[in-house]
Amino acid sequence: MRYISGIIKQNGRKILTNYPITSPQFVALQWLVENEELTIGELSNKISLAFSTTTDLVDRMEKNELVERVKDSKDKRVVRIRVLDKGRQIIQEVIEKRQVYLGEVLEDFTEEQTESLNELLDFLHEQMRKVNNK
Repeated sequence: MRYISGIIKQNGRKILTNYPITSPQFVALQWLVENEELTIGELSNKISLAFSTTTDLVDRMEKNELVERVKDSKDKRVVRIRVLDKGRQIIQEVIEKRQVYLGEVLEDFTEEQTESLNELLDFLHEQMRKVNNK
Protein backbone atom coordinates (compact mmCIF):
# COMPACT_ATOMS: atom_id res chain seq x y z
CA MET A 1 0.00 0.00 0.00
CA ARG A 2 2.83 2.37 0.91
CA TYR A 3 4.58 1.80 -2.43
CA ILE A 4 1.37 2.24 -4.42
CA SER A 5 0.51 5.41 -2.52
CA GLY A 6 4.02 6.75 -3.11
CA ILE A 7 3.84 6.11 -6.85
CA ILE A 8 0.43 7.76 -7.10
CA LYS A 9 1.66 10.83 -5.18
CA GLN A 10 4.80 11.04 -7.32
CA ASN A 11 2.74 10.88 -10.51
CA GLY A 12 0.33 13.49 -9.14
CA ARG A 13 3.21 15.86 -8.38
CA LYS A 14 4.58 15.33 -11.89
CA ILE A 15 1.22 16.31 -13.38
CA LEU A 16 1.05 19.42 -11.17
CA THR A 17 4.41 20.71 -12.48
CA ASN A 18 2.52 21.86 -15.59
CA TYR A 19 0.24 24.09 -13.50
CA PRO A 20 0.76 27.19 -11.33
CA ILE A 21 -0.25 25.25 -8.22
CA THR A 22 1.34 23.27 -5.41
CA SER A 23 0.18 19.93 -4.01
CA PRO A 24 -1.34 21.52 -0.87
CA GLN A 25 -3.14 24.08 -3.04
CA PHE A 26 -4.53 21.26 -5.20
CA VAL A 27 -5.84 19.46 -2.11
CA ALA A 28 -7.40 22.70 -0.85
CA LEU A 29 -9.03 23.34 -4.24
CA GLN A 30 -10.48 19.82 -4.27
CA TRP A 31 -12.09 20.41 -0.86
CA LEU A 32 -13.42 23.77 -2.00
CA VAL A 33 -14.88 22.34 -5.21
CA GLU A 34 -16.51 19.53 -3.24
CA ASN A 35 -17.99 21.89 -0.62
CA GLU A 36 -18.68 24.95 -2.82
CA GLU A 37 -17.49 27.41 -0.14
CA LEU A 38 -15.56 27.06 3.12
CA THR A 39 -14.22 29.45 5.71
CA ILE A 40 -10.46 29.48 6.33
CA GLY A 41 -11.07 27.59 9.59
CA GLU A 42 -13.17 24.90 7.90
CA LEU A 43 -10.61 24.52 5.11
CA SER A 44 -7.79 24.41 7.65
CA ASN A 45 -9.48 21.49 9.42
CA LYS A 46 -10.12 19.62 6.16
CA ILE A 47 -6.52 19.87 4.92
CA SER A 48 -4.97 19.46 8.40
CA LEU A 49 -2.88 22.62 8.26
CA ALA A 50 -2.55 25.42 10.78
CA PHE A 51 -4.93 28.35 10.35
CA SER A 52 -2.05 30.71 9.52
CA THR A 53 -0.61 28.29 6.95
CA THR A 54 -4.03 27.91 5.34
CA THR A 55 -4.40 31.70 5.21
CA ASP A 56 -1.06 31.98 3.37
CA LEU A 57 -2.13 29.18 1.02
CA VAL A 58 -5.41 30.96 0.22
CA ASP A 59 -3.56 34.27 -0.24
CA ARG A 60 -1.36 32.70 -2.92
CA MET A 61 -4.32 30.99 -4.61
CA GLU A 62 -6.22 34.28 -4.61
CA LYS A 63 -3.22 36.07 -6.13
CA ASN A 64 -3.16 33.42 -8.92
CA GLU A 65 -6.92 33.95 -9.47
CA LEU A 66 -7.83 30.40 -8.43
CA VAL A 67 -10.13 31.43 -5.56
CA GLU A 68 -11.84 34.50 -4.18
CA ARG A 69 -12.90 35.61 -0.73
CA VAL A 70 -16.58 36.46 -0.35
CA LYS A 71 -18.50 37.82 2.62
CA ASP A 72 -21.16 35.51 4.01
CA SER A 73 -24.65 36.72 3.07
CA LYS A 74 -25.99 36.06 6.58
CA ASP A 75 -23.04 37.23 8.68
CA LYS A 76 -20.77 39.92 7.21
CA ARG A 77 -18.02 39.02 9.71
CA VAL A 78 -17.64 35.60 8.09
CA VAL A 79 -15.49 35.31 4.97
CA ARG A 80 -15.83 32.29 2.73
CA ILE A 81 -13.45 30.99 0.08
CA ARG A 82 -14.93 30.19 -3.34
CA VAL A 83 -13.21 28.54 -6.32
CA LEU A 84 -13.01 30.59 -9.52
CA ASP A 85 -13.27 29.18 -13.05
CA LYS A 86 -9.49 28.98 -13.43
CA GLY A 87 -9.26 26.86 -10.27
CA ARG A 88 -12.08 24.58 -11.42
CA GLN A 89 -10.42 24.16 -14.82
CA ILE A 90 -7.12 23.11 -13.22
CA ILE A 91 -8.87 20.57 -10.99
CA GLN A 92 -10.74 19.13 -13.99
CA GLU A 93 -7.62 18.88 -16.17
CA VAL A 94 -5.50 17.28 -13.44
CA ILE A 95 -8.21 14.74 -12.61
CA GLU A 96 -8.54 13.86 -16.30
CA LYS A 97 -4.77 13.33 -16.55
CA ARG A 98 -4.85 11.15 -13.44
CA GLN A 99 -7.64 9.09 -14.99
CA VAL A 100 -5.60 8.63 -18.17
CA TYR A 101 -2.65 7.47 -16.04
CA LEU A 102 -4.85 5.02 -14.14
CA GLY A 103 -6.28 3.77 -17.44
CA GLU A 104 -2.74 3.02 -18.62
CA VAL A 105 -1.97 1.21 -15.37
CA LEU A 106 -5.10 -0.93 -15.66
CA GLU A 107 -4.67 -1.66 -19.39
CA ASP A 108 -3.58 -5.27 -18.86
CA PHE A 109 -6.24 -6.01 -16.22
CA THR A 110 -9.18 -8.13 -17.26
CA GLU A 111 -12.64 -6.68 -16.74
CA GLU A 112 -13.13 -9.08 -13.81
CA GLN A 113 -9.85 -7.99 -12.21
CA THR A 114 -10.83 -4.34 -12.57
CA GLU A 115 -14.26 -4.99 -11.02
CA SER A 116 -12.70 -7.00 -8.21
CA LEU A 117 -10.13 -4.29 -7.51
CA ASN A 118 -12.86 -1.66 -7.42
CA GLU A 119 -14.98 -3.73 -5.03
CA LEU A 120 -12.02 -4.38 -2.73
CA LEU A 121 -11.01 -0.71 -2.69
CA ASP A 122 -14.60 0.30 -1.89
CA PHE A 123 -14.64 -2.22 0.96
CA LEU A 124 -11.25 -1.00 2.24
CA HIS A 125 -12.51 2.60 2.18
CA GLU A 126 -15.69 1.62 4.03
CA GLN A 127 -13.71 -0.24 6.70
CA MET A 128 -11.31 2.68 7.14
CA ARG A 129 -14.23 5.06 7.65
CA LYS A 130 -15.76 2.71 10.25
CA VAL A 131 -12.51 2.49 12.20
CA ASN A 132 -11.97 6.26 12.01
CA ASN A 133 -15.49 6.94 13.29
CA LYS A 134 -15.06 4.81 16.44
